[in-house]
Amino acid sequence: MPEATGPLAGVKIVDMSTVVLGPFATLILADLGAEVIKIENGKGDVMRHAGAAPTPAMGPIFTCLNRNKKSVCLDAKTEEGKAALTELLKDADVFFHNVRMAGMERLGFAYEDVCAINPDIVYVHCAGYGKGGRYETRQAYDDLIQVASGFADLLQMRDGGEPAYIPSLIADKTIGLYAVYATIAALFHKQKSGEGQFVQIPMFEAFTFFHMVENLYGETWLPGNGRMAYTRSINKNRKPYKTQNGYIGLVPYSDEQWELFFQIGGRPEVFSDPRFSTYEARTQNIGELYALIEEVAATKTTEVWLELLEDAQIPVMGFNSNMDVLTDPHLTDVGFFEERAHPAGGSYRAMKHPVSFSKTPASIRSDPPQLGQDTETVLSQLGLGATFD
Repeated sequence: MPEATGPLAGVKIVDMSTVVLGPFATLILADLGAEVIKIENGKGDVMRHAGAAPTPAMGPIFTCLNRNKKSVCLDAKTEEGKAALTELLKDADVFFHNVRMAGMERLGFAYEDVCAINPDIVYVHCAGYGKGGRYETRQAYDDLIQVASGFADLLQMRDGGEPAYIPSLIADKTIGLYAVYATIAALFHKQKSGEGQFVQIPMFEAFTFFHMVENLYGETWLPGNGRMAYTRSINKNRKPYKTQNGYIGLVPYSDEQWELFFQIGGRPEVFSDPRFSTYEARTQNIGELYALIEEVAATKTTEVWLELLEDAQIPVMGFNSNMDVLTDPHLTDVGFFEERAHPAGGSYRAMKHPVSFSKTPASIRSDPPQLGQDTETVLSQLGLGATFD
């Protein structure tokens, strides 16, 4: 494996997370240079078996989430597995998991247990619900968090009808990002003070925080007025606008941009309308404004709009389908998608780490591991000759 160059090079993370939330977090930490040892047992992470793949137990979502990691198979319910995990934790900087704490207590790897093994460890627990609340012991999944946080209410508020899930694992991935910054912050504290600590990232609280930043809105100042959700984002006319030959995304923002947009669109009188001439007025009348944009957008082709609005320095982008994204010219320019040959056979598409560091660049050092491929190597380095599965 090539040497790690990222800012977390030298950090050792023992990772017992599965599915999406935890592996997304440890993917980023691994890209940033950390040594991530992924603990699996039985058939391995369930995402190994979700979706078709040319290589067994290498499903597409697993493949996207688990590069730059080592896979070690052990069963922490057995004495041999407990012994191996204990040895791994002795010199680890971080122990990371999304197992319910009651389960970790039964295994003997709750925070107090791990502290006895390694007093300075950063113990990161991705929980469903925060300690001390009535939901503390409940299971949590992306769908449940979208429901409980009010996020699934947004589509109902916008479109009427029934509440609905956003078609993305948005809660899992958002909480994964919370877990990344929480881990790095705890490591920073450890670097300054020498102290490890227990860090809990509760999905419900963290996603509600994420969701309500703009959508608390009319209930921010008390007494509230009952009008929740940001008027701009909740409006049903906020969408890609149809042109003569496709769709376009456009966001005039300043007064000058709005005035110029309606001039270019042949409707200069719109900006003189007091409903749209100031930011405050546009916010109050956003539905009518978006409806006018829809009318204006339909008067030209996508290509003409792109040229006119780019020249006028008004924010604009052409619409991409998901398949279009794979050949987007900008992403091609920056080498975002990379075709890699997996050692187990078959080629796959990888995504470049999106954040750039001038001194400590992130990198793809190894392909996602086959189940247990690093067990013998890792455990032999600890003086343990047996292979645990």
